[in-house]
Amino acid sequence: MNNTTGLIGRLRTTGWGLAALIFIAGIVFWGGFNTVLELTNREAFCISCHEMKDNVYQEYRNTIHASNRSGVRATCPDCHVPKDWIPKIIRKIQASNEVLHKVLGSIDTPEKFNAKRLELAKHEWERMKKTDSRECRNCHNYDSFDYAEQGRRSSRMHQTGLNEGKTCIDCHKGIAHQLPQVEQSIGAPKEGATPEEFHPAPAAPAPATAPAEKS
Repeated sequence: MNNTTGLIGRLRTTGWGLAALIFIAGIVFWGGFNTVLELTNREAFCISCHEMKDNVYQEYRNTIHASNRSGVRATCPDCHVPKDWIPKIIRKIQASNEVLHKVLGSIDTPEKFNAKRLELAKHEWERMKKTDSRECRNCHNYDSFDYAEQGRRSSRMHQTGLNEGKTCIDCHKGIAHQLPQVEQSIGAPKEGATPEEFHPAPAAPAPATAPAEKS
């Protein structure tokens, strides 16, 4: 009886020790994983390759998001990486495709980058449209707008956009990077963006249904 009790006690002690070891290992693993993940969410990491540093980063430096009177900056990850954990992981998995194109040298020169500028911009515009400009709303929110403090044009356009169900990226393309060339109906074709891609038309209202006739 004593041997059995002693064995159970040792197993119980071993079990608690193993559980504690797994718990500690989990904390260490999570801490390490999260640390590495956050290191990839810094501007220094984003511009560590010359494709970004020599192209879009130089454009960004001359915008209000990089330098303004208040000194509040929106860096690369603020606009391109979600804050919430699950969307962040999904975005990181999607961004793994960029590693392949880094190896392939798809945009390793300004000429290659500009040739793909419209395609890359469309991908990002589409992503932001699907998320209702989620990253923009980390700093800007319709509910917090004080329209009386805005200029008349800005106030009118923001309220119109809200009423039409538009989101930030519908009107604010090119706020941090140069826009692709615009295709025009005259002159040599440039294979650029259409004006409608920069300023989409508001969604058409649903047709009114006639009231049902009484029998």
